[in-house]
Amino acid sequence: MNLKKLLLFITLPLYILDQWTKWWVVGRFPEPARGDFSSHEFIPVIEGYFNLRRVHNQGVAFGLGNGTTWASLVFLVVPFIALFVLRLFWKMGVFANKTSRVALALLITGIFGNFTDRLLQGSHLSYMKDAPFWERLRAGYVVDFLDVIIPGVNYNWPSFNVADSCVCVAATLLFIGGILDEKAKKKVS
Repeated sequence: MNLKKLLLFITLPLYILDQWTKWWVVGRFPEPARGDFSSHEFIPVIEGYFNLRRVHNQGVAFGLGNGTTWASLVFLVVPFIALFVLRLFWKMGVFANKTSRVALALLITGIFGNFTDRLLQGSHLSYMKDAPFWERLRAGYVVDFLDVIIPGVNYNWPSFNVADSCVCVAATLLFIGGILDEKAKKKVS
């Protein structure tokens, strides 16, 4: 499958799903208080195991970097570096099998989905309405809303979203693709 088909049939529909779910969450749940990263309201989906909750993530995985002045700006640059590296890998033939090509489409979904949030979401915060452009951009965050609870430990797994899920599935597929490539190389030799 060529890159255009991957982008059209995998990346685009998942990107739309990612953005739609995030805007639904932003419209459905109250905005967390300034300086807070999570809405205290939630919808139980599976009581005691899985909730929907609005969470603002300015940092990276597990909320690392939340509330720092550097995180939101650094993560406006990182997607461009990631896309550049993915393009290089594509040209080098790293994404040779179908599994790794699907992984590429999922990675692109995750990159664009979370990048869109970082660009737009800070401007929609009530306390940022009259703030200068750069302040609103610095207030950007990723909308996370899938809240998994690990029972018996009283621990919530860090919240995530559709784009994050795409990146995790892509990592798994890249691992599987690497194994498949190694098996194919062994058969040839």
